[in-house]
Formats: sequence, structure tokens, C-alpha cells
Amino acid sequence: MTDEEDRKPQSDEARSAFTPPAGLAVSAVDSESSTSSEFALPDGLAAPTAVGSESEVTSEFALPDGLDVQAHAEPGNAGFTTPRTYSARTAPPAFTPATGIPVISLTKDVPWQDRMRTMLRMPVAERPAPEPVHKQEDETGPAVPRVLDLTLRIGELLLAGGEGAEDVEAAMFAVCRSYGLDRCEPTVTFTLLSISHQPSLVDDPVTASRTVRRRGTDYTRLAAVYQLVDDLSDAETHISLEEAYGRLAEIRRNRHPYPTWVLTSASGLLAGAASVLVGGDLVVFVTAVIGAMLGDRLAWLCAGRGLPEFYQFTVAAMPPAAMGIALTVGHVDVKASAVITGGLFALLPGRALVAGVQDGLTGFYITAAARLLEVMYFFVGIVVGVLVVLYFGVKLGAELNPEAGLGSYEVPLVQIGASMLLSLTFAVLLQQERATVLLVTLNGGVAWCVYGAMHYAGDISPVASTAVAAGLVGLFGQLLSRYRFASALPYTTAAIGPLLPGSATYFGLLAISQNKLDAGLLSITKAVALAMAIAIGVNLGSEISRLFLRVGSAGQRRAAKRTRGF
Repeated sequence: MTDEEDRKPQSDEARSAFTPPAGLAVSAVDSESSTSSEFALPDGLAAPTAVGSESEVTSEFALPDGLDVQAHAEPGNAGFTTPRTYSARTAPPAFTPATGIPVISLTKDVPWQDRMRTMLRMPVAERPAPEPVHKQEDETGPAVPRVLDLTLRIGELLLAGGEGAEDVEAAMFAVCRSYGLDRCEPTVTFTLLSISHQPSLVDDPVTASRTVRRRGTDYTRLAAVYQLVDDLSDAETHISLEEAYGRLAEIRRNRHPYPTWVLTSASGLLAGAASVLVGGDLVVFVTAVIGAMLGDRLAWLCAGRGLPEFYQFTVAAMPPAAMGIALTVGHVDVKASAVITGGLFALLPGRALVAGVQDGLTGFYITAAARLLEVMYFFVGIVVGVLVVLYFGVKLGAELNPEAGLGSYEVPLVQIGASMLLSLTFAVLLQQERATVLLVTLNGGVAWCVYGAMHYAGDISPVASTAVAAGLVGLFGQLLSRYRFASALPYTTAAIGPLLPGSATYFGLLAISQNKLDAGLLSITKAVALAMAIAIGVNLGSEISRLFLRVGSAGQRRAAKRTRGF
């Protein structure tokens, strides 16, 4: 045979393409048709011996030494076994019961605000599933992006109207659940609203957000939005997305219930009523009315030119202070301090203060810090406007005594009438519905009666008296809002008007303008304490009213608990 023929493989001598490693013995196979494995077993690993016929299949993976597999009597046993320390009779509470987590059902005869607030404070896994939705004609379910957009638009109107962050989240959650969207998480900050919806545990979440750029005080619009949310939350009322969008567009287009001249007159009457509360007579009343109306018109002029609110408050604080300085320089025998104090009552941001403290007490600290910072800017604007006028007044020889007390009328009926007039005009400035003006006026009169009885008759400190009176305002306002299924702001904000610390603020600024820093800071601190007493009292009264409202059984009430700080 030639060399070329030796190199050619013979047809009947097919060999393996893999050369066995050194040290591995190859067993001889008698039959030419038998096929051996091309992969060799490692040293020390014994191949299992086939038992029975060749069709039986054995496992290709060998068990390690020392591992004993227990044979199961039932082929359908679970792959996981209970721990040896577990007993069915004495099961620890950390284990989920065999029947699952009990479903929490909330009573439907309570307002939707309380039901939504309760569910927001629950863990996501324990929230009851929403009921079947009948608001959509399409059987495929609600259009998730449009529902989220509607929810954000409603939340924007509520937040821009001064509503608290927790109530805004409750309203947004109610809208989502009314259209059958489960696993929704709304988030509210001072200028940003966002909401996230996760269709299932395996689907990607859908998130939308909206920025609040403009704020305006219109409690009529706020009440209309609450009515829309209440109708959406009602299981018997079927409102489609198109109808909800239409109603929301009508709410946005609605004009304010009061014309401009009514608002200007209300601002003047509010300052006049406040001057009477601190002991002013008829001349002081008329002067305070004129000064406040001039300040209101100047603020409207600045707003029309696009100036920020800081400058609007600064300009609005100047005319009342200038009127008081003019009376002092002209040696008119009246209490000029009462005129300036009355003008400050019309400017103090009580609405933003109450909302900021309420957000802080309910756990929304970022929003609370932003609201209180806004209050501080407004207050600094008022301080700058008054201090500028007082400085020039002192240079002109105006004899203003920061240590003098304003006093009050000795006739309680006059004080009660002035407090009710102040609350009524404050309600008009807040653009409230005409149906709520009478109720908030009565609420303000009750608040002043409680304050006067405790402070003047009982000789109790003004801070404690203010806190108790504000607590009653919050209690009555919350009960009235729950009776009408509406927001509590229209029933509480205007009622705290007579309690605002206008006189303490004025005397503090006057002392600072005369270089008496100790007395000025002491009076300013008193004003801050009174403002905090008002805000905390209003919030505490609201929480007390919710304490007696029936949200569910005792077991269901646990869902509303907050953390204790640990």
C-alpha cells in the first residue's frame, strides 16, 4: 500500500473524533455496531448501573455522598415544608393565615373623604379592591392615561385653591378608584402633583405628573370640585370620562361670584370691623375702611402689571399705615393704632398659615415647609410696607407709643357684631358660595364669644383663649363640611378672622421702627404664638370631629392609625 492509502481512513474502521486523554483506558467493544459515548467520565465517579431493560432512563446527575432523599408517600406533596417550630394552634402573628388577609370593608354611609383617607393610610396589599366599574361604555376597561389626567386636573384645582395636601391626595385617590383603577399612589407637594398606577404585579407602572403654577382663592370653585368628586365616588351615579371632563371645563370657566367693587368694599369693611374690635370709634372705622380700600386698589394695580405677591402685600400695607400716621400728625383725638391694626387684619395670610400647619401635623413636611415659607414672605412684605411708613411717620414727629394697649369696647354686643361682620367680609374675599356665608359668619361670632369669655371675663392668657376658640371653629367647620360632603375650608378659614394677631404684629413693628428691639421681638413672638395657636386649634378641632365619626368597626379603624415615631 502506498503512503497515501495508509493515510486514508478505512470505511469499516470509523474511529472517534476525540482522542482519549492519557491514563484513561478504553474498553474494547466486540460488536462493531455498538456506539460508545464520546465524553469520558472523570476519575472517581462511578456510573450508575442500568437495571432492567435498556429503555429505563436514569438521572444524569448523581447525588452527593451523605444526602438522603426521603420518599414521599403522596406524589402531590408541596415542595416547601413548615418549620419544625411552627404550630397551627399557636401560630405566630408574623405568618399570613391560611385563609389569607381578611378583607377590610368600609362603610359607605360615611363621607368619601374619610374612606379615601383611611385607605391611603393602609399598606397597598391590604387595601380593598375597587368595585366593578359601570362608568365606561367600553368593555375593555377605563382609559388609564385619561383617568390619570382627569385625576391630576382635579388635584390641581384643589391644591391651587388652598386645600391641604392630605385632602388633595384623598380626592385624587377617590377619582382613580371610582373608575376602577387599583394600586394607585398619588403624591402631592407644594407645586407638583404626580400619580402612579400599576395594572398588575408584572406590568410596568404608568406615571403622570402636573405642575401647579398659579394659585387663586376661589372657594366657590373649590366646592364645585368637591361636588364633582362626590358624584364620581357615588356608586349610584354613573358619570363617564367625557361627562367628567365637561363638568371640569365648566368649573374652570365659571366666573367669580362677586364683582370687583364688592371685593374692594369687603376689604374696607373687614379693616373697619377689625378696628372696632380693638377699641376704635366711628372715625377710626371710616378711616380704616378708606385706607384698606386704597391698599386693595393698589394691590390690584400691581397684580395687573404682573408684580409678584410679595410686592402686592408691601404696597397694600402702606395706605392703612399712612392713614394712621396722618391722624397722629394732625392731632386728631382718635386711636390711630386701631386704624393700622385694622388694615393689617385684612392682609395677614391666615388661610396659608392654617393650611401649612395642617400639612405639617398630618405628615406632609415638604409641603408644610413650602407653605410656611410662603407665609413668611407675605409677612415680610407686610413688615416692609408698614415699617417704611412708620419710619417716615416717626421722622415727621408722629408720637406713636408701642407700649400702649389698644383696649376694646366695653359693650360685648358691639364686639360680637364686629366679629361677625369681619367673618362675613372675609368670606366674601375668599369667593365663597352665598349659601355658606351665613354659616361661617355665625361660626366666627361663636369663636369670638368663646375668646372674649375666656380672655376678658376669665382673665385667661390670649394664646390659650385663641387656641380653644380656634379648636371650636375647626370642630364646627369639620362637622358642617361632613354634613354637606364638602371641603372644610369655607367653614373655618373666614371664621378665624377675628382671632388673627393684628395688634401684636403692629406693636412689634412699631417698636422695631423706634429701635426698641427687645419689646418688638417680644411682641412679634406673641403674634407668632397666636398664629400657631390658631392653626393648631383648627387642626385639632378637625381631628376631634373625625374621632367621633364612624369609619367602620373597631378592627377596621386600625387602618387609620399613623406611626408613633418609631
